[in-house]
Amino acid sequence: MSELMEISSHGSNRELTLNRPQAFNAFNLEMMTDLAHQLQRLATDSEVKGVVITGRGKAFCAGGDLEWISEFSDQYGRSFHVLAAQFHAAILEIKRMNKPVVAAINGAAAGGGFSMALACDFRVMESHAVMKQAYSSNGLCLDGGGSFTLTRLVGTAKAMEIATFDEKITAEKALELGLVTKVVETGKSLESSIELLDRISHGSMHAFGIAKKFITNSYQYSFETCLELEREALAACGNHRDGVEGINAFKEKRKPKF
Repeated sequence: MSELMEISSHGSNRELTLNRPQAFNAFNLEMMTDLAHQLQRLATDSEVKGVVITGRGKAFCAGGDLEWISEFSDQYGRSFHVLAAQFHAAILEIKRMNKPVVAAINGAAAGGGFSMALACDFRVMESHAVMKQAYSSNGLCLDGGGSFTLTRLVGTAKAMEIATFDEKITAEKALELGLVTKVVETGKSLESSIELLDRISHGSMHAFGIAKKFITNSYQYSFETCLELEREALAACGNHRDGVEGINAFKEKRKPKF
């Protein structure tokens, strides 16, 4: 792991910190390769129950580093192609892992940072922070799954407004639109994110993983297919130790111990 990424432990949770504060944590190829690798590793670590992504300094993430892109002279398209491959590998890990991933938005989340935050399962945003789509103002288009997640979070019409006019979105407005889970005081996003993960970890992580997968993939299937997948998963849950414990706890009028 390079100096551009930091990882720390909070009990069974892990904090991944983007560490380019001088560039507002804009990511180059090295940083994004590190992030994708760390997410892949944490996804398969049985000791890890949840992940927080945050940024060092004043920003969460300013997106792809256009200074790095500009070093490719007139080959901007090639550099975007290479960088997006690693960025999208990281996004896929966030969406596919059967563990909760929280974005602790400690400052500006713009461009790829905006899309990365939206890809997380939950977003805790500090009251002073702002979100900005940023792509269209630079003649670019959404990446990092932004066109998928933004539309599903706010609806087609509002997503079109955000993608077209590229206005700053305050924490208050982000909460109103449903872009974030909660807004907290300045300096409290990491603490609040860890508390959220701890709360989730007290429930069935098996059930969480299934719910995350179903919700993420729900637009890909017909209603009938969703029903059949749910039936199969429910039967599997009934045979899983968490399902057995949950039903027994219900019968015995006690809290389940997952």
